Amino acid sequence: MAKATAIQWCDSTANPTMGCDGCELWSKKRRACYAGVLHRRFGGVSSGFAPSFEKVTLFPGRMAEAARWPDLTGTRRKDKPWLDGLPRIAFISDMSDSLSRSVSFEYLKTEIIQNVRSEHGQRHRWMWLSKRPGRMAQFSSWLAGNWPENLWVGTSIIAKHSLARIEELLKVGNQRTHRFLSVEPQWEPLDLRQWLPRLTWVVNGGESGPQAKEFHLEWAADLLRQCRACGVPYFLKQVGSKALTKAKAVRLADSHGGDWNEWPRELRVREIPAM
Repeated sequence: MAKATAIQWCDSTANPTMGCDGCELWSKKRRACYAGVLHRRFGGVSSGFAPSFEKVTLFPGRMAEAARWPDLTGTRRKDKPWLDGLPRIAFISDMSDSLSRSVSFEYLKTEIIQNVRSEHGQRHRWMWLSKRPGRMAQFSSWLAGNWPENLWVGTSIIAKHSLARIEELLKVGNQRTHRFLSVEPQWEPLDLRQWLPRLTWVVNGGESGPQAKEFHLEWAADLLRQCRACGVPYFLKQVGSKALTKAKAVRLADSHGGDWNEWPRELRVREIPAM
């Protein structure tokens, strides 16, 4: 967890668990998840990490600590001006998937829900991202719909095979719950128009690292058009290590493609919902 993070769309990260059951980015065939890669380096060495990425480990108390961090409402962010004026935006579980099978609902209620709705926690906007929205929906039902309004819920969309996650995400929370998508890394063109009217936000990006797949800037432009047509804020986080335009490689000094000064001007869009 970190009070300050380089992740462009948030101020902070909080990890009530470390480790994950695995996904498309972390399997026997592919080891591309940055959280998994960091666990290979620090797991079993640093006390802040799980012994291994595959061994999901609980870290109670982290959410309470994050809730006590200062409120940022009304402040300017020198390096992230798109966040200016907003409350602290805290990303839950950037180094884990806290909806992994071994994490009990009782723990999630105590560690996440109670701290998010605490006096300190209510000052912040919490963004809970998971590749297991089905289990998140089960947890929401277990809570009997008592979902904190400042706890936004999201799921990761990689390619067409993961679009079914959106339907599960829509079952989380209640009519006041904000739902968002992290379309990162995007591996192929995607049509999200049927779901966008029920979503609050879309974050988009290409893949970085030695195993990165190609990311066509035309995909980002198309997703931006879809969001514009539905009035949904769009945020392009990075274009990745293998950005292409018109099937030709884009030369980038930033190895992650996260410097928007290197992008076409029309793609320099980093919108954050104000509510």
